[in-house]
Formats: sequence, structure tokens, C-alpha cells
Amino acid sequence: MSAGKKFRNELQKNKPLQILGVINAYSAIQAKKAGAKAIYLSGAGVANASYGLPDLGMTMLEDVCIDIRRITSRSDVPLLVDADTGWGGAFNIARTVKEMTKAGAAGCHIEDQVATKRCGHRPNKELVSKQEMCDRIKAAVDAKTDMDFIVMARTDAHASLGQKEALDRAKAYVKAGADMIFAEAIHSLKEYKEFTKQIDVPVLANITEFGATPMFTVDELKSVGISMVLYPLSGFRAMNKAALDVFETILKKGTQSSVLDTMQTRVQLYEMLDYHSYEEKLDKLFSQTKEHKNA
Repeated sequence: MSAGKKFRNELQKNKPLQILGVINAYSAIQAKKAGAKAIYLSGAGVANASYGLPDLGMTMLEDVCIDIRRITSRSDVPLLVDADTGWGGAFNIARTVKEMTKAGAAGCHIEDQVATKRCGHRPNKELVSKQEMCDRIKAAVDAKTDMDFIVMARTDAHASLGQKEALDRAKAYVKAGADMIFAEAIHSLKEYKEFTKQIDVPVLANITEFGATPMFTVDELKSVGISMVLYPLSGFRAMNKAALDVFETILKKGTQSSVLDTMQTRVQLYEMLDYHSYEEKLDKLFSQTKEHKNA
């Protein structure tokens, strides 16, 4: 079963489907251990965590595919990926879909910002025309090598052009072939309900911290018809704060003993990685080698 099909199956079984953001293979393993049925690789996560850069369109397709391959090599939980603006024109977008599919992604979302994009929860976002975004969607859909691969259209129109334009664009993107809609930086449950009432494909709510959208609960979003709830960088933000606290403590106190209770233990790490099964395999291989030499 393809990753796209797995994602669609989980979407049918989980209403709404909670999608946990991961930044690398290990956090993907942790998300699965916690019970996640779908995971997500953020463009900001790739830029911030893998390259130490702000989310301003400075990373490229292969930068993202490296992280996709690392994650999907260690996790079978379906992975949705942030494809920013698709990295160029129709041929570039087609390549994006093909390469992400080969890398093991379940789907991607493409947004209607200009190529020099900004974080979806920052001011002064500039959008391409509705027609240009429809062309992006058509190029992505036409490039599918797995028909279950998800092409999700993200609209950032709400923040700069208002709810009516965001709805009009979402309808046009569905008509152009988008499988799902990502409504970015929405402010109220009423506005989300307008999306789910007027858009006949699944709608995603991005519940990112410290942004324009309030911290709506799953039950609240379910009540207005939202199909997917995304937490793109929650784990990453927690890791960052914890690591900084530990670093500062070590440098200030000369020991990490006072922050040990904030750390994952060696035993817990090994359990998460199934370390001992690898070690047992290694012991068995060495044993066979010794037996061969002594024969």
C-alpha cells in the first residue's frame, strides 16, 4: 500500500486526523510511539532545524527530500510534506511531486504565495494570482505517479485579502484538481465552518503555536467539520527550549545534574531505537564469525 493510500485510510478512520510535525527520523519514531497516525515535515522545520535558516524560501527541493528519505526510511507512518510554492514553474512543480513520491511522502501541500515566501503567520505576505496558483495545482496533479499521492492546496489569502477571497481561491483550487485544502491563518471557528460548508474536499486546520490562529481543540474543530488538525512544530519548539535550558545550566553551574529530570534516559533512548535487537544481531554475527574461524 502506498503512503498516499495509507494517509487517505487514516483520514477515513480518524475524524479529525491529528497530524504531528516531526523534524527528523528520530522524532518520527517518537511520534509513532506516542500513537500518531500521520506525521508532517514543515518547510520551516527543514530550514530551521536542518540548515539553521529562517523560513523565507531559502531551502530547495533536494534539501527537503533528504529529510523525507531519512524519515520514511525509519517510519511507516504516512508523511505529509510542506512543498512551499513548488520551487518554480510547471516542470519544477512536476519534479517536486515525482521526487517526493519516490522519497516516500504521502502527499504535499503547495501554497499561493510568491516564490520569495514568508511564514504563514507573519505580516506582508504576497500572493500570486488565482490563475497562477491553479496552474501550480494542475501541474502537480498531472505529475502524479501514484494517484493516491495527495496534492493539497494551501491558501494564505485570508490574512491579506480576507475570508471571501480565501474561499473563492479554495474553490478554484479544488476545481483545478486539489485533493484537500489547507486554510492558513484562520481566526475563528465560524470562518473554519464557512470553509467546510463551501469546500467539498477535506479541510486542514493549522494549529501552530504563537501564530494568528487560536489554540482550538480537536473537539471544537470537529464541531465545524475540520478533517485534519496539524501541529507542525510543537515538538521542535519543546526540544529547543529544553536543550537551551540544559546548555545554559551546564555553562552556569558546571554540571548537568540539576536538569537530569528533563532528559530522556539512556535506557529510554535504547528502547525507542530498539537498540538491543541490533546488538543481539551483532552478537550473533560475531558468534558465527568466530565459529567459522574455529572450524
